[in-house]
Formats: sequence, C-alpha cells, structure tokens
Amino acid sequence: MTVTPNAVVPELTSGTVLGFDFGAKRIGVAVGEHQLKLAHPLLTIDAEDSERRFAAIDRLVAEWRPAHLVLGLPLAVDGSEHEMTKRARRFARQLHARYRLDVKFVDERYSSTAAEESLRSQHVDLRNNKNLIDAAAAQIILQEYFDGA
Repeated sequence: MTVTPNAVVPELTSGTVLGFDFGAKRIGVAVGEHQLKLAHPLLTIDAEDSERRFAAIDRLVAEWRPAHLVLGLPLAVDGSEHEMTKRARRFARQLHARYRLDVKFVDERYSSTAAEESLRSQHVDLRNNKNLIDAAAAQIILQEYFDGA
C-alpha cells in the first residue's frame, strides 16, 4: 500500500482488544471492544517466569481472539524511559512475535495510583486484594487507548 501525505490510513476500529499492565511480578489484563470503547478488568497473571505468563496469555488470546493488544508503557514522571520501559518494550516484542498481533503503547504513568484510588472509593480492602490493582490498572490503560482512538 502506498501512503500519500493526505491519505487516511485505516485504524483498527472493530474487534476485541486485550490490554496489559506489565510488571516484574504480575501482569494485569483488561478486555474491551472497539465498537463499545469500554474496557473491563479481566484478571491478573501472578507469575514471574515467562513460561507461566505466556501460558496464561495463550489461553486469553485463544479465548478472546483479539484484533490487537494494548500495553501500558512505564515512563518516569518526566516522560523519560527507564529499566521497566525497556522490559515492557521487550515484552511487547515477545507478544508481537508470539501472536502476530499489533501491540499499541499507552503511557501508563499513574495508572496504578488511579486504580488504587478507584478501588478504595469502592471500599475494596487492598491489603488482601493486590491482584485487583493490576487488573484495574490494565482497565485504565485500555480505556485511555479507547478514549484516544
């Protein structure tokens, strides 16, 4: 396809999307539909080793059949990249290679803080429900993607 400067490049605007809040110990996952533009927390993958992480993601991709994936990109407060940014970009490359799906990035600064505040406002005991924070952060990341799409 040749793209001219004034051409409109079609963006994916239909289908299911899985969103991820990547962490060293846990990965929060959310799901949404392009047409509805609404994200929902799904689950948290509580595994540090890649084999268990990808086994869980394999099941999610098989079940939800996403059109593409969204990944929160961890950045420093000033917007600069750091070690977790590199790890998230590596994870994105692994997702793309494994599932042959596009991976879109969303700035995830403050998503976990916003998730904690939201859960606290719902009177969720976060001491005993840490995994809920990651799934809620993934929901926030995916919703930001939909709001900007």
